[in-house]
Amino acid sequence: MDAAVEAILEARRARRVLAPLGTSAPADEAAGYALQRKVAEGLGAVPPAGFKIGATTRQMQEYLGLAGPAAGFVPQGSLNPGGAGFRFADFLNPGVECEIGVRLGRDLPAGPCTREAAAEAVAEVFPAIEIVERRYGDLGELGTPTLIADQVFHASGVLGAPAEGWRGLDLAAVQGVFHVGGRVVGSGHGRDLLGHPFAALAWLAGSGAAREFGGLRAGQVVWLGSVTPPIWLEGPGEVVAEFGPLGAVRLRFL
Repeated sequence: MDAAVEAILEARRARRVLAPLGTSAPADEAAGYALQRKVAEGLGAVPPAGFKIGATTRQMQEYLGLAGPAAGFVPQGSLNPGGAGFRFADFLNPGVECEIGVRLGRDLPAGPCTREAAAEAVAEVFPAIEIVERRYGDLGELGTPTLIADQVFHASGVLGAPAEGWRGLDLAAVQGVFHVGGRVVGSGHGRDLLGHPFAALAWLAGSGAAREFGGLRAGQVVWLGSVTPPIWLEGPGEVVAEFGPLGAVRLRFL
């Protein structure tokens, strides 16, 4: 496992595509999450500042060739305010995703969780943008367990202002509209996230990521998944995610 951790961290440091790990590769998803925990330890990110969920929509699962969602830890450095600027050159083949985010107000233990229990643990809901990196070649050759170990594309992100009155909203019906460079590039709804954003949060509580990191903790932030496919960027510019009554959030690549 140590060789796999070093291979992942070295690829990050060098900003190069992660090659398949060969005999060091995790054999299954459980081993992938165990390796992800080791990667987090290597980055000094335990406990994590939060988590991201990838492939919560059928569209994303088909795009990535996954049978279901996958989760990754999020370090403190990924929690940036809306309007933040990033150097395009600091990322490897960057892309962006249009997401709903939450901040937890109470712990959720690792294990089976209902949508209702997940909702009760949420303190804030806000629009969010995740920055992802296309740091893989052939995903079929790399393997899902290794993708999980490497945080499922995660690179950074921004968080919008908490929405007021969100408990009175139909979050499944909220529409996200994604703008890149002043042009609408996609849209989707909260119901695209496993049927409801809080269903995605309940899935996370029962995931291998929650198990490896000792559950979900009050104060942690969760990117619940993208309502659009990732938009891979060609250069600097502004990105805006609008979620109607949840508000909007933006970032700029310089």
